[in-house]
Amino acid sequence: MANHHAFQQVVADLIREHHGKRVVSFEFEGKRYWLKQVEKLVGPMRLLKQNASEALNKEINVLTQLAKQGAPVPAIADVGEGYMVIEDAGKTIKDLLVNPQDMNWHFILNDAAVALAQLHSMQLAHGRPALRDISWQDGKVKFFDFEAHQQGKSILSQQVRDLLVFIHSLYRYIGPSNELINHAVWAYRTAGGELIWQKAKQFLASWQWLYYFAKPFRYVGGRDLKPVYWVLWHFRQRDNLAYRT
Repeated sequence: MANHHAFQQVVADLIREHHGKRVVSFEFEGKRYWLKQVEKLVGPMRLLKQNASEALNKEINVLTQLAKQGAPVPAIADVGEGYMVIEDAGKTIKDLLVNPQDMNWHFILNDAAVALAQLHSMQLAHGRPALRDISWQDGKVKFFDFEAHQQGKSILSQQVRDLLVFIHSLYRYIGPSNELINHAVWAYRTAGGELIWQKAKQFLASWQWLYYFAKPFRYVGGRDLKPVYWVLWHFRQRDNLAYRT
């Protein structure tokens, strides 16, 4: 960064002005950044979220380590006591869906799926790769808010969970009657995720009884319940690209 001292001064001013606010966006030298602070809690929330500082430090450590491994994560621009600043990586895919008319969703979703497969090929897992935790900007994908690895779970189990969360999120935000989802999942499989897809299919085999329970809610259930049916439906289909009713 050309003027690191000036940048740090801007950050210090923002911290004074927005002390305790969890996330603040700002611009510096034509680039957008996000200041993330330890949340200032009041009342009962102080009891419910006692480890806010520890959580931020853990996130800093995770992002730093993942960046060293070449994972697609936002770059940390600055770190200090009780805060970090990350470079803007574009809107999340969930936010992009608000105005989808001018977007090429085939490429965006395929980019996200391929990035997830590449993350898995590095023997890493995200923990919750929903569309609200994935950004896309000019073909570049970044993952946010990595959850801690599940204790006692193998990396393969975590990656299977990743894939199921990702597919569930696709159906949640895009809906079932859309072959874009099949194309995105196929992009994941052909980018190195075939083994994990097969393991996910095996895992869901013992849960297929839910398919019949969830079927009446496939169009009228809540935004979390409806996708359950379609995820199960997805793994019941033959290996093809086209959406089939």
